[in-house]
Amino acid sequence: MTTPNNLSRRLFLQRAAVGTLLATGGSTLLAACATGGSDDSGSGGGGADKTADNPFGMADKSTVDAVIFNGGYGYDYVTFAANLVQQKHAGSTVKVAPSTEIAQQLQPRFVGGNPPDLIDNSGKAQIGFGTILDQLATLDDVFEANNYEGTKIADTLYPGAKDPGTYDGKFVAMNYVLTLYGLWYSESLFKENGWELPKTYDALLDLGAKAKAKGKYLFVWGKEAATYYHTLAVDSAIKEGGDEVRLALGNLEANCWSQPQIQGVFKAMETMVKNGYFVPGGAGTQFTAAQAKWSNDQQAILYPSGSWIENEMKKATKSGFAMKGIPEPTLTDSPKLPYEALRSAAGEPFIVPSKGKNVAGGKELLRAMLSKEAATNFAKTRLAPTIVKGLVPADGFGSTALQSQIAMLDAAGTNIFDYQFVGLYGMNTDNLVVWNSFLSGQLDAAGLTKGLQQITDKVRNDSSVKKIPVTK
Repeated sequence: MTTPNNLSRRLFLQRAAVGTLLATGGSTLLAACATGGSDDSGSGGGGADKTADNPFGMADKSTVDAVIFNGGYGYDYVTFAANLVQQKHAGSTVKVAPSTEIAQQLQPRFVGGNPPDLIDNSGKAQIGFGTILDQLATLDDVFEANNYEGTKIADTLYPGAKDPGTYDGKFVAMNYVLTLYGLWYSESLFKENGWELPKTYDALLDLGAKAKAKGKYLFVWGKEAATYYHTLAVDSAIKEGGDEVRLALGNLEANCWSQPQIQGVFKAMETMVKNGYFVPGGAGTQFTAAQAKWSNDQQAILYPSGSWIENEMKKATKSGFAMKGIPEPTLTDSPKLPYEALRSAAGEPFIVPSKGKNVAGGKELLRAMLSKEAATNFAKTRLAPTIVKGLVPADGFGSTALQSQIAMLDAAGTNIFDYQFVGLYGMNTDNLVVWNSFLSGQLDAAGLTKGLQQITDKVRNDSSVKKIPVTK
């Protein structure tokens, strides 16, 4: 696995998969509604001459204000890049502040005309992109600039890196981290019990019974992450029904949550809840504490998440756990997309508000993040790849989870999909209420369907919300 030929092959396959997923996943966003957004990198904090070494004209002794979502990847990887900026621009100060409530904290600053210079608009309380598109600077000049090693940034990235953050032809969000979604498990625990990895929901139900017989649960959830099961359900339904399911959801169609593939998954999940396959009390448990019941205590044997999970729980993972990921299950053994298909795309969208005091400084911090040094630091310390290509070795820096990510991408090939309607329309906060109730047993599949459809209908019928059609 570590020979140069195999390494080259793995990276080539990963690159091909990523190029496809970015291109196809991003296409759902291209018909968006941005009507403004400055690309004047010299505004608000510029003033110096633009040069190859200072492509945005960041002023001497600048102050840069960055607010970063403090989730599974933490935020000090941006602090690492900030230190590079401060070394290059002596006398400048780059302030990097963490936040877990991006919308609550920063929407008032957008309204007041004093937003930060750089924001990682992520997490359960991200700002709906549809509400701020006309207040964002375009970022094409970042990709056209040279990185800190002197190479044009665009030439160092996976193909299609702009697509997920491009709206109506305007590139306004740099999605930094390559994320894939799956089910995560302890390889050592599964081997110890002789359990087979589930590929369908029938197999999941069977595994739940086997886990219960061993005094364990199939799943666990925490109140802020109840919608991880929303992601699991939607991804599985899309794999089962293909584009028809994905397009109906992305276009907020009436009765879209009543599609048979979605209903099949919901009913299977309802059975899991009724059979006691979920660790009880999740609606009152902080999500990382709940996740530790899987990664450290091994009360639950599976967990649905994005690929940030290993880094998020590395301080609360049992020794010898051997974390790995597998694709999300399908409803039947004859789905439209194969079992190996993945939802995967570049995530962690970084934006530069056009009314920030130091637009040039915000872009300079992005340039530092895209340097080989900073991107390698992220991959090695977060155990996840960025959009900067070729920095993850075949051994995954010794991480079994990162190795499994590469294996899943290889196996998926071109069968990769994405969707953005939840984040685009800011639906996650409302979805959390419904999913916590469902996983607690207070709602059945019909109640879950009704609740999600009401949330969808509210957005669809709100004339003040610009709808973004999804056509492919």
